[in-house]
Amino acid sequence: MSVGSSTKRAEAAFRRQLPLILPRLGRFALALTRAPAEADDVLQAACERALGSLDKWDPNTRLDSWMFRIIQTTWWNELRARKVREKHVDRAQAVQTEVQHVEPEAQLLLLRAEQEIFRLPEELRIVLMLVCVEQLSYREAAEVASIPIGTVMSRLARARLLLMQRLGIGGNADLRVHADATLEPSSNDLIANARQRART
Repeated sequence: MSVGSSTKRAEAAFRRQLPLILPRLGRFALALTRAPAEADDVLQAACERALGSLDKWDPNTRLDSWMFRIIQTTWWNELRARKVREKHVDRAQAVQTEVQHVEPEAQLLLLRAEQEIFRLPEELRIVLMLVCVEQLSYREAAEVASIPIGTVMSRLARARLLLMQRLGIGGNADLRVHADATLEPSSNDLIANARQRART
């Protein structure tokens, strides 16, 4: 199979799968940036980068894991470019969550959990989002974050402990958080904008 046909196959798979994972990608971008406007920019830039690098993606592998890595790298590059990594201010913003058929007390706990997740140190927040929210395996989370599996497990344990301490809940609590993404751009718009920017 030629490089051109392989890239076309990857692009077709990309177009087919992207709409299905866009809410999760937006949620992850928001967890990294903690600001909706910046999350939107990071997601757009990541899609542009992905479109320009489809020859590096194997359609037989998971698109979400590949995109999570690109989003994380895009954000870190942006922080380095602005020289604000050390000065980055914690602007914790709660994502509005719609929880149907849940008692008010439980809904408040979920909202508080979301707020506390946004307050976690970045390295803990990333691992918690990947494993507990996006349901990636330890191995997949390690690949996305470019860290050993043991580090994933260690950071996840620390994140869970810190979260439970802040929420004042017991050690057996289920910390999986349902978070409906506030960023749900049209996949067609993202692809079109990415192509237009790539040409300019």
